[in-house]
Amino acid sequence: MESWDIPTLDVEPHQPKILRTDGEARLVVVNLPAGEALDDHQVHERAYVVVVDGEAQIGPVGSTEKAGPGFVAHFDPNERHEVRATSDTRLVLFLAPWPGEGHPSQR
Repeated sequence: MESWDIPTLDVEPHQPKILRTDGEARLVVVNLPAGEALDDHQVHERAYVVVVDGEAQIGPVGSTEKAGPGFVAHFDPNERHEVRATSDTRLVLFLAPWPGEGHPSQR
């Protein structure tokens, strides 16, 4: 078993920490400072976003909702979405399968 205590991990802003990568998924922790965002973007994998600490606006582009600790969002592969921190926010991202179809690493 592997385990992580997400709130206590040393994760610097702008430097996501990859906790695990295998053929099933990639697990990443992001520390997003208040007022900053992962603007309109998409990924090749299914994306599961879990708010561990703080508050953010999360959702499809132009249709976000308030998200606090315990909030979980799911986005289909290539679904455009955004995450905007309204306070310092810690997120866990699950990207699956890893890498997704069309990911640049598969070229």
